[in-house]
Amino acid sequence: MTTVRPPIFDFDDAFFWEGAKKHKLLIQRCGDCDTLRHPPTPMCATCGSTNNQAVESSGNGSILTWIISQHPTEPDAQPRIVILVQLDEGTRIVSNLVDVEPTHEQNLNDKRVVVCFIDYDGTVLPQFRLATVQP
Repeated sequence: MTTVRPPIFDFDDAFFWEGAKKHKLLIQRCGDCDTLRHPPTPMCATCGSTNNQAVESSGNGSILTWIISQHPTEPDAQPRIVILVQLDEGTRIVSNLVDVEPTHEQNLNDKRVVVCFIDYDGTVLPQFRLATVQP
């Protein structure tokens, strides 16, 4: 059984983890130029503003790329599919794809996904599942 270490919150990303506890995928938006970004940062790379806001994502997106990952120091740990998701709002997030058997013979690029939230030992993590309707 895999144990999840709780995330270390800091001022810039505490909103993200609080949102996850409430099953909301929150992303950071610059309050001055409206640029969306993830992971959260203290300052907007576009305009330099520190006026940061949290906005709720629809949780819908497409897989840009993926890998099968297995923890090197836990050889008995289950492999997992790690994905880079292009959210419909325009920003990207790295997460896991759940409910899909990890095999190298599949093509997951461009598949539609939807966020889900899974509690691992008291830590709620945003994960993704394949959307039921594909383009």
